[in-house]
Amino acid sequence: MLLSKRRKFILSSFLLTAGLSLIQFGGISSRYAAIGFLSLLTIPLTLWSLKEALKGPVWLLSWILPLFFTAGVGLFYFLLPGSLLTAIPVLIIYFLGIYALLLSENIFAVAAIRTIQLFRSASAAAFLLTLFTVFLLYDTVFSFRLAFYSNALLVFLISFFLFLHGIWSVNLEDKINGQILLYSLVLSLGMGEIALILSFWPTAITLGSLFLTSLVYVSLGTVQAKLSERLFRKTVKEYLTVGLVVLIILLAYTSWG
Repeated sequence: MLLSKRRKFILSSFLLTAGLSLIQFGGISSRYAAIGFLSLLTIPLTLWSLKEALKGPVWLLSWILPLFFTAGVGLFYFLLPGSLLTAIPVLIIYFLGIYALLLSENIFAVAAIRTIQLFRSASAAAFLLTLFTVFLLYDTVFSFRLAFYSNALLVFLISFFLFLHGIWSVNLEDKINGQILLYSLVLSLGMGEIALILSFWPTAITLGSLFLTSLVYVSLGTVQAKLSERLFRKTVKEYLTVGLVVLIILLAYTSWG
């Protein structure tokens, strides 16, 4: 019996959620290796779920956000208390999130071929989940207390792939052109440099991660608005206001003593 796309999305989401639950409560000794395997498992499951619509660069990019979302939730999950009161909300959020991502990636795949009304909704969902994902991953990176150059490199790599996906998804180009790569590279280098500075900044990990996330919101949102020809003065002010407010909060709660 052939499964419909929606059933594939549900089955893939269920399998990944079950895997995350098993890692947390199954007594697996090497949790980081397990979450790495689970994250990589999103690639074949995503490609299988979207098999009928995979054309052009879609197959190269459709797995990026599901993979990083899984890694972000899984790694951040380890930082939380291992109780059912924590597990149930996390697993529900993960299931709904990965399902929403598969739906969004399917809409992107279809919209790359023909116009579809749900494209704007999918873009909004992907943007919000990108912000959620980078916050979890940035917070995890800083929680490891690594050397400053490791923080910069990891933040750069995380940012590059997610910027690449986010920028490409605006116009769904037939190929990953130089403009998409240049925007992704420049923005990611900036994020890596700021992560390097924050490695020496006397502030809380969560606040530093929130500041980096706000910069992703500002930079990715601005580039997406420019590429979609919706970059108006009001839009720029809104993005800059958010960035400025978070910067003031960061400075206010920095412990200089």
